[in-house]
Amino acid sequence: MSLTADWAIPTAIRFGAGRISELAEACRDAGIARPLVVTDPGLAGLPMVARAAAELDAPVFSDVQGNPTEANVVAGIAALTAGGHDGVVAIGGGSSLDVGKVVAFMAGQSRPMWDFEDVGDNWRRADAAALPVVAVPTTAGTGSEVGRAGVITQAATRTKRVIFHPTMMPVAVIADPELTVGLPPDLTAWTGLDALAHALEAYCAPAWHPLAEGIAVEGMRLVHGHLARAVADGGDLEARAAMLAAAAMGATAFQKGLGAVHALSHPVSALYDCHHGLTNAVVMPYVVAHSRPAIEDKLARLAAWPGLAGPAGVLDWILGLRAALGIPHTLAALGVPDDRIEEMAAMAVVDPTAAGNPVPLDRATAVRLYGAAFRGEV
Repeated sequence: MSLTADWAIPTAIRFGAGRISELAEACRDAGIARPLVVTDPGLAGLPMVARAAAELDAPVFSDVQGNPTEANVVAGIAALTAGGHDGVVAIGGGSSLDVGKVVAFMAGQSRPMWDFEDVGDNWRRADAAALPVVAVPTTAGTGSEVGRAGVITQAATRTKRVIFHPTMMPVAVIADPELTVGLPPDLTAWTGLDALAHALEAYCAPAWHPLAEGIAVEGMRLVHGHLARAVADGGDLEARAAMLAAAAMGATAFQKGLGAVHALSHPVSALYDCHHGLTNAVVMPYVVAHSRPAIEDKLARLAAWPGLAGPAGVLDWILGLRAALGIPHTLAALGVPDDRIEEMAAMAVVDPTAAGNPVPLDRATAVRLYGAAFRGEV
């Protein structure tokens, strides 16, 4: 393993209950005088967004799908340009945050969005830096609030693309656990398991990044102690806060890498519009079992932190947590047909996350893992 690497740390975060009251101040500190609020249709009509928009004297753009497409980004750029806005306030889950960041970036570019896919040094093609973004997460899952990229579905190919530029990282984050209290139990579970997938894959990725690895382990400990509590009692503010922190930690950690959980999940959600966190949760144990020979020692160390019984205990915990939270055991249980496995496998192996898996993911392996996930054979 090479001991040479590039490391980055996340943006400034105002964390704690009630910190949403500092939104206007955060915008001023970010140099945003005329913000565009970007959110999703479900949040757009809620008092929380209405108050934020009124306080900022800002219009609301909410044409954001659960798995956002380039059409959402194009519409957002049009709204930003027409209003002469000088920054974005992105409020919501990963979809809203991703669209907000990509809109803020693409507003200053002459090239097509796909020219900035996170491959090699494509980001150097940019004409300008992104406009400043203040991110306000309302779910505890993707951690997009601390990321430098946005995941957008390319409609023509039905594939998810990661659009990246270093300046897409939000200038400030308002991480207020009170904003996640209204999240329904199923979405709490799905997003929380997304946070777990981020931390677990980052921890297992073979790159050398001790900072990210330590963050990932603590993030998983927080999930272990608090996700079930947050699902059982949405008003448990301590559990909500812990999960909000775990989500940001998972996204901070995965600069080290992701892996086959995401590589297999992305084609499913792109083709069938499944919730990303739920799909990650379904395929996670199959990938862990497949990769276990290469990460046995890492799983043993991980197990010691929350008090699990060795590497097998980690897998048992994941399976038990999924069952306790009502996560389907198979892709078939999501209503996904098994007639496109070969197509999804071909998509999975070229997904940018595939390269981070501790055991190489080739097409035959992807086919086998999809088959296991459809049959329920861990």
